[in-house]
Amino acid sequence: MSRSAVCLALALSFLGLACGKQADVVLYCAVDRAHSEPVVRAFEKATGLVVDFQPDIELSKSVGHRRRLQEEAHNPRCDVFWNNEVVQTVMLSESGLLQPYESPNAQDIPSHLKGPQGLWTGFGARARVLIANITSLPDPSSRPNSTRSFLDPKWKSRAGMAKPLTGTTAAQGSIWIQKWGLAETLELLTEMSANEVAFGPGNAHLMKLVREGKLAFGWTDTDDAKVAIDGGYPVVQIVPDQGPEELGLIVIPNTVAMIAGAPHPDAAKLLIDFLLSPQVEEMLAYGPSAQIPVRPQIPRPPTVLDLSDYKVAEIDWQAVGSAYGESVDALENYFNQ
Repeated sequence: MSRSAVCLALALSFLGLACGKQADVVLYCAVDRAHSEPVVRAFEKATGLVVDFQPDIELSKSVGHRRRLQEEAHNPRCDVFWNNEVVQTVMLSESGLLQPYESPNAQDIPSHLKGPQGLWTGFGARARVLIANITSLPDPSSRPNSTRSFLDPKWKSRAGMAKPLTGTTAAQGSIWIQKWGLAETLELLTEMSANEVAFGPGNAHLMKLVREGKLAFGWTDTDDAKVAIDGGYPVVQIVPDQGPEELGLIVIPNTVAMIAGAPHPDAAKLLIDFLLSPQVEEMLAYGPSAQIPVRPQIPRPPTVLDLSDYKVAEIDWQAVGSAYGESVDALENYFNQ
């Protein structure tokens, strides 16, 4: 080898060391970094593969990632999308931006948590619950416990909810639309507004307003409620809509999917297999987000809801995603008018 070739090889070797190993798989992730990054690092440790980990985009979260994937459709950069809900994932599947993959680790996941032809799979879930300030509401028997509570004049200006445009609130709004229709959902939102329900930017923001006593109660997710409870704030979690004529507890899983035209399909499959493993569901259940395993046999701490104890809403996620896709403009116009 010539001296110049040796120098070039040494230079390239040094450049490679300086820049670090090139990523083996690219992951877009709408789950809060604090909850998702330990899982990603566990995958890297178990496999030796390097993940280009691109976590949530603050307030836009799942919607932001969905739009980014749509923009990159003709030149895919992402291999795997780990979403914190289902609606945006269904929209991607209906746009032809996902490719089928049926992971062997998904065999015991309930069929209603799987997309057609293996386009997406659900795992580790959160539930839509009410968080109530017990200083403001000291009597447990009189605390609000349903969607209709937001319309009760006695709670005027004392309740809140994130706008149903992103994340799990978008999923909740989509479920309302699919179950009741767009017109009735908009009427519900109008009645809530007339009762001075505070519509804010996100679930964590709502949780903070309740824990600080600025609102008496509101919608949030089980992970945000846990943050407030673990922080020692005077709050309690309430499982809503358990009456015979009510919808039931809305349980929203994470979803994982492989992007059509993924640059690293083999590594993408390994990452999906890992995310859908029982070990990851258990890790998420015992982690700070206290996510609910979708497989009943997965161990969980006593603070994580046992869904067999509650009336759970029956949800056709593919239909819900379609309902949202057809109605998203109406919802955005409603809140931006």
